[in-house]
Amino acid sequence: MEKAYVLLAKQEGISNRKAKELIDRGLVFAKDKKIKIARGLLPENTKFKIIKKTDPKKIFEDANILVIDKPPYITSEEISEQYSYPLLHRLDKETSGILLLVKNEKFKKKAIEEFKKQNVYKEYVAWVSGIVAEEMTIDFPIKIIKTKNGATAKISKDGEDALTVIEPILAFRTKSKIKAIISTGKTHQIRIHLKAIEHPIIGDEKYGGIPYKRIMLHHRKFKIFDYEFVSPEPGDFKMQEESNKKRTKK
Repeated sequence: MEKAYVLLAKQEGISNRKAKELIDRGLVFAKDKKIKIARGLLPENTKFKIIKKTDPKKIFEDANILVIDKPPYITSEEISEQYSYPLLHRLDKETSGILLLVKNEKFKKKAIEEFKKQNVYKEYVAWVSGIVAEEMTIDFPIKIIKTKNGATAKISKDGEDALTVIEPILAFRTKSKIKAIISTGKTHQIRIHLKAIEHPIIGDEKYGGIPYKRIMLHHRKFKIFDYEFVSPEPGDFKMQEESNKKRTKK
């Protein structure tokens, strides 16, 4: 038995540090299972598969904002550092889609006020477990618990108001593709709300989802002031949809 990152480094001919980084990003799999702990012990004959990480792409830029199409497996903070502009909002590491960076303080203040007034349109698409057959409004209050391992959302009467509207897009035997629109923006809001109605996001093991290569959540559309941006669904969404269509034809 040997540490996962050591075995990966040997297989790929890379440094231990690089191997650990790949595992920490969620890019490394063995026997179709994600390797989650870089220091975890594995058999020495373990064969790894590495998902190729894509680069962020610019969607739009002007004097006020820089809009990025964020790929999964990279943090919002890393993108902020890469482009040298502060974030207007955040996406979780495995969530893909529209991410806004601000280029001047005047616009930032105005934009933050729009968020506070809930004058911002935020639309996501997700794959979830179970059959979602009709539109639903989820308004459970959310309490955020911060620990040394990061923040966790919890449904609680002591929490803050949160509103998520979901609509079905496609449904198969064991899963559904949905649209989720949020007017509030609490940490992990969509993730905890979908868990609360027993339709957790596929790949979101923290909130009851079945294991998958990543959390299947994508920020597809965003509107603020006169701006409107759309991020096409990434390849892994389209591939899963096609795979399920094939199954239904058998």
